[in-house]
Amino acid sequence: MLKILDHLPPGLADCPAEGLEEALGGPTLLHLPGERPDPLFLSVLLHGNEIAGWEAVRGILRDFSEARLPRSLSVLIGNVKAARLGLRRLDDQQDYNRVWDGGDSPEHRMARQVVEEMRRRSPIASIDVHNTTGPNPHYACVNWLDGRSLYLAQRFSRTAVYFRALLGMQSMAFSKLCPSITIECGLPESPEGIVHAKAYLEQRLFEESIPDHLPAADELELFHTQARVRIPEGLSFSFQHQDADFYMPEELVEQNFRELPEGTAFGTWGDGVDPRLKVQDEEGKDVFDMYFENRDRQLIVRQPFFLSMLTTREKIVEQDCLCYLMERMTVPEFGELAQKA
Repeated sequence: MLKILDHLPPGLADCPAEGLEEALGGPTLLHLPGERPDPLFLSVLLHGNEIAGWEAVRGILRDFSEARLPRSLSVLIGNVKAARLGLRRLDDQQDYNRVWDGGDSPEHRMARQVVEEMRRRSPIASIDVHNTTGPNPHYACVNWLDGRSLYLAQRFSRTAVYFRALLGMQSMAFSKLCPSITIECGLPESPEGIVHAKAYLEQRLFEESIPDHLPAADELELFHTQARVRIPEGLSFSFQHQDADFYMPEELVEQNFRELPEGTAFGTWGDGVDPRLKVQDEEGKDVFDMYFENRDRQLIVRQPFFLSMLTTREKIVEQDCLCYLMERMTVPEFGELAQKA
């Protein structure tokens, strides 16, 4: 399934995401030499509709078309089949960012091959580039609160999210090899995300090493993902039609990275519906009653939380989740957890 190349195919840097399946045939790992031998590893298009990473990479490749890269670069170009259609994934595919922790599907085997290939090459860092599914600020995600991971996060944005729950994610698998983060570059249609990602990745190529010290508390606004929210199977939901089993007001999507206070109306249940969302914490425990309560047919916020990744794109909600619930990490917690990481 995986193609491995040690050269840049002619014309690839001029190929948009929707043309990569024809150009490459499938997921491809590119190894490109640079002045410093230990490579920077990038993964792009793990979700085929999230194009900022590939657009940033091909911009860098065009910039260095007549010069040697300052550091070797390994790039995993992921779900090119879905990219051809502008979709996150096809219905018969595994999510390319949920296959990095075992399993025997073609996508799982591809992920294992990438990890073993990069283990031999000792990357200096791993950066997985994504777009967000709803309007969110640009932010970085970390799986460990060590100095190098937090440095990489802070250099992208002063907003960062710490999470440990989704074990099948690329960043989690690569954190065993090197400092590993995810960067979230806003909505796919936003050109600012491409510009930001390209500038950030170029800076990392020129860095001699990744500093191992914690950013100052005022340099990083840190959140902790506490729970993942999904729509139960078989339940209809909508942001436009109030006769669905679960209806959410569309304007809630503007509240990403804002705190929802106790008492906020989060949605409305239809008649005869079991009024529960799937709300699971980092250990997979059901925590619906910790965050929500039902009053008549209204779903109400029981305790304050910050939202992230809430999206009105119903196909993405079906394939992944509705949103995440977060808390702000205070400076003492920040320092204490960093010591333990």
